[in-house]
Amino acid sequence: MFTNYLIFLALNTGIFALFSLGLNLQWGVTGLINFGHVAFMTIGAYTTVLLTLQGVPWFWAMTVGTLLAGVLAIILGLTTLRLREDYLAIVTIGTSELVRLIALNEQWLTRGALGLFSYPLPWQGTWSRWPAILLWTVFFGISMRQLCYAMRIPIWFKRWLIVGVGILLLIIYLAGLTTLYQGDYKVRLLVLLAGVLLGTFLLLEQLSHSPWGRLLKAIREDEIAAQALGKNVFIYKLHSLILGGMIGGISGAFYAWQLTFINPESFVPLITFQAWMIVIIGGGGNHAGTLLGALIFWAYDSLTRFLLPALIPLDGSRMGALRVMIIGLLLILVLVWRPQGLLGKKAELTLN
Repeated sequence: MFTNYLIFLALNTGIFALFSLGLNLQWGVTGLINFGHVAFMTIGAYTTVLLTLQGVPWFWAMTVGTLLAGVLAIILGLTTLRLREDYLAIVTIGTSELVRLIALNEQWLTRGALGLFSYPLPWQGTWSRWPAILLWTVFFGISMRQLCYAMRIPIWFKRWLIVGVGILLLIIYLAGLTTLYQGDYKVRLLVLLAGVLLGTFLLLEQLSHSPWGRLLKAIREDEIAAQALGKNVFIYKLHSLILGGMIGGISGAFYAWQLTFINPESFVPLITFQAWMIVIIGGGGNHAGTLLGALIFWAYDSLTRFLLPALIPLDGSRMGALRVMIIGLLLILVLVWRPQGLLGKKAELTLN
């Protein structure tokens, strides 16, 4: 039972880490304020599910969902990116609600509030456990290598965080080995998610250290200076919005596969603001910080779900409100103590 819950928690952490990486590229790296990032997840989830129900293989369905999320980002970018950044914030949050309400009302397509279920899932049929175990081991080895590289950071609390993350990854790896050997489907999905998340992280790391990524950071710091150097700021901001939106679309496919049932209430604006908390806690502009922020957020969610009811006797609604208050307080403390986030660089980023 504990192993199954640990796999469930790892899936949620990985999905929200992937989702938040897209937001981190848009805001943390480029400075684009997106309060409707869940719209890309909605497009990716519904497109993937609807196409697989029509017999399209899951990989191509996910690819089409990712591309449609990119098309939505193009539409948003062409209409708002030439204006002030607050227009993008207003339009994106409105767009996310518009997409959700379309999914709610167009019952001929999405079944509305009844939702979609019993749709095909990836890697669900017959399979050999040993290739998956090998992939799982390779992903774990690459992750530990990244953590060893991060140990070079000469700040004591970061090192303790990294050691703690390493121990947690080891526990998840061992739990995954056990359930993979038993043939559990959820851990197969986790292996696929780990591969996509790791590939996305390494790609963003490579891009962030390229001339393209350095220009995005320059736009974040001083857009006028970047324009004065002859750079087409609008095009680069559009690149960031599209790539971040496509990453959000991919996360939507995994979100649907994890839930095995989706309806419009699965894509409320709260999901966007959970991603904002993850990015702010980890450190805007730092992709490793986003992964750490997702881990901390879901560890908090899991611990308070079980520990608080044992310590404080409250009913369900009041307990939910208390948990929201505590995460809000923790976020305020992080902003006061380290406004750049746990792994962010203060020289690069401060929250104005």
